[in-house]
Amino acid sequence: MGKSKAGARIRTEVIRLVGLVPEGKFTTYGSLATHMNVVPLHVASVLSNLTEEESATLPWHRITASDGRISPRMSPATARKQRDRLRAEGIKTDKNGFIQNPDDHYHFPGPRRTVRWSAP
Repeated sequence: MGKSKAGARIRTEVIRLVGLVPEGKFTTYGSLATHMNVVPLHVASVLSNLTEEESATLPWHRITASDGRISPRMSPATARKQRDRLRAEGIKTDKNGFIQNPDDHYHFPGPRRTVRWSAP
C-alpha cells in the first residue's frame, strides 16, 4: 500500500480493528475488509508490513484467511508463531492450520461501512 492519505487512513483503521479482536477469538482478512469497505489484500498488506514494535503488541495472530486457517502464504516461522499464539489463547488448529470449532471463536467486526477512504 502506498504512502497516500487514503493508505495511511486504511492502515490506521486496520491496526485499530485488529486491536479490538478479543483474546480467544479470531476474524478474517476478508471480514475486516468487508467491514472497512476495502479489499482483503489491503488488510493483509498492512499486517504483513507491521513494524517490529507493532508486531510485538498487536494481536495480528487473531486474523486468518477467509477459510478460517492460518494463511498458507505466510512463512513457516510466522505461521508457527501464529499457531502458538492462537493455542495459548485456547484456539486449536489442525495440522493444516484450520481453526477447530470456528463458530465458537469467530469475532464479527461489524457490517460493511460506507467509508470513502480517499475523502478528506
